[in-house]
Amino acid sequence: MRTLISTAFVSLDGVMEAPGGEPGYRNSGWTFKHVDFLPEAFAIKGREQEEATAMLMGRVSYQAFSPVWPDMGDFAGYKVMPKYVVSTTLTDDDLVSNWGETTILRSTDEVAALKETEGGPIIVHGSIALNHSLSDAGLIDRYHLLVFPLLLGAGKRLFSATDKDTQKLKPAEHEVYANGLQKNVFDVIH
Repeated sequence: MRTLISTAFVSLDGVMEAPGGEPGYRNSGWTFKHVDFLPEAFAIKGREQEEATAMLMGRVSYQAFSPVWPDMGDFAGYKVMPKYVVSTTLTDDDLVSNWGETTILRSTDEVAALKETEGGPIIVHGSIALNHSLSDAGLIDRYHLLVFPLLLGAGKRLFSATDKDTQKLKPAEHEVYANGLQKNVFDVIH
């Protein structure tokens, strides 16, 4: 079975909305406005591209990333790997042509079936609603979190607010950097 990894920038209070400056959120761009850049704090992002064999995202994240990421050198590893978009509304005509093989999945059941295929880890970027659905369905195996020392208050959060049984996590990696960022990698105990 393939490992499904959710990777996210999150504030200390769990907000992950608009970290890079996406419009529509009052604190948009919080990852670079308030914390000094340290390459070692973001090294996990390069490692994710090297280790992942496929990328999974929701429709909103796909529509945000697909016009930009294909031409960015920092994301060259993602350009060549298979991508999967979970959406009930996108069609093949909505997919960009310069970002490699992309497949539309219609449900978390199809994500569960993808996990059963041969291959290595599948990485999930952004995709707030998808993260909630995947977590609620018990499909996330690992979290890669860069926690920023910020309290953003209002904003969309990484973790689902669904009333469900406790999901236990096992710390796999932890590091604190001089700029206050924390790397927290957790395995989900199924």
